Amino acid sequence: MVGRTFEIAGELRVRRLGYGTAQLTGPGYWGPRLTPGEAVALLRLAVERGVTLIDTADNYGPDIAEELIAQALHPYPGDLVLATKGGVIRTGPDKWHAAGRPEDLRAMCEASLRRLRTDTIDLYQLHRIDPAVPLADQLGTLAELREEGKIRHIGLDTVTLDQLDEALTVLRPASVQNRFNVLDRESEPVLARCEGLGIAFLPWFPLGNGSLAAGAGTGAGTGAAIERVAARHGATSGQVALAWLLHRSPVVLPTPGTGSAVHLAENLAAADLALTGEDMRTLDALTS
Repeated sequence: MVGRTFEIAGELRVRRLGYGTAQLTGPGYWGPRLTPGEAVALLRLAVERGVTLIDTADNYGPDIAEELIAQALHPYPGDLVLATKGGVIRTGPDKWHAAGRPEDLRAMCEASLRRLRTDTIDLYQLHRIDPAVPLADQLGTLAELREEGKIRHIGLDTVTLDQLDEALTVLRPASVQNRFNVLDRESEPVLARCEGLGIAFLPWFPLGNGSLAAGAGTGAGTGAAIERVAARHGATSGQVALAWLLHRSPVVLPTPGTGSAVHLAENLAAADLALTGEDMRTLDALTS
């Protein structure tokens, strides 16, 4: 059985399978998806079912996801870790613009603190590196916010191995959040570096933006292989995809999102799925 918990930065103990809030927002991560009451109920259900890591961002909505978290869960349980992000400005559905100037990052962090109704954000992640601003300046601003007690730990989102290595010359990030799943292994080198250093790795699109949960994959052969493993365990394709991530490395912390209580329960049950060596060899051999 794989380990169920991980200590982010050696300090924040979380259950490895968490909950992401992007699916609380509408198409293109814009506007609401659910009624406020439905979203609040789902967030509370996630925590009741044992989730201790909730991943969000200031631009999901924008603002909506953070506000819903506070509405649902404040005052926060002592074991709940909130991870949010800043460094991107939204101008419409699926429209993202890096904004890494020190004054922008500081303003975004302050706004997240207000929306989340907290004095300190457990994990604040630079959502995208702004190519127009030196990385040292972006990370330096976050380090200043950490020194001021507004951030406990700093993370990075969507970085190459070279960018991670550059960041490591400035500070040691507590987490990296890159796209990664059983069919999308482009970030394998980044994961390997994180594993070697004990840095938490939060894979985004852990279910391939829903395609793996539906069993679709990217081809009949690929989908059939996942479904065969699922059938051996009486599980769903999505559960197998999440279980593969949990078995892949002890530093991997998937935070699948959903707007459905049924799918939430299904996702969380993946933590109980014990894949065999044969299962892992079958899944490891898959490519997109």
